[in-house]
Amino acid sequence: MSLALGLLILRLMVGLLMAGHGAQKLFGLFGGFGLQGTAGWLGSMGLKPASFWATVAGLGEFGGGLLLALGLLNPLGSLGIIGAMSMAIALVHWTKGLWSSNGGMEFPLVILVVSAVLGLLGPGRYSLDTQLGIALPTTTIFWAGILLIIVVNGVGLMMRSRSAASQPAAS
Repeated sequence: MSLALGLLILRLMVGLLMAGHGAQKLFGLFGGFGLQGTAGWLGSMGLKPASFWATVAGLGEFGGGLLLALGLLNPLGSLGIIGAMSMAIALVHWTKGLWSSNGGMEFPLVILVVSAVLGLLGPGRYSLDTQLGIALPTTTIFWAGILLIIVVNGVGLMMRSRSAASQPAAS
């Protein structure tokens, strides 16, 4: 029972916080800027089309967070969060080092790793998957999802690099 309860608490904490973070991006809740503001921010960093990337980020965080919190369709929620956090690390935090006091990747990396572990462990006894008898092939979906995340995020970062390289140098 302790493991099941621990998984529930961890899923609820990480999942609901990520859902809230995604709600900031998608709906402007909790002091967020909404989809248009998020698209403007991502566009200013060179991600094109910015509205696509804002939607992907928001859905990964919001939808992934809700699925994780509910313990539904494991490991899809974890993969949504992993995708969003890996892109956040690559796009915003990587160049600032490890520690969050410098704007580094410390916090998104913890969220990414916790989400990965939860995705691999499964949602536990206190989950909708267990209550509804849903059992996706976790290992296969998890690793296929990781490969998809690498490809999608890689394409986005390559397109960003090409866009930056094609811009005229500022004088």
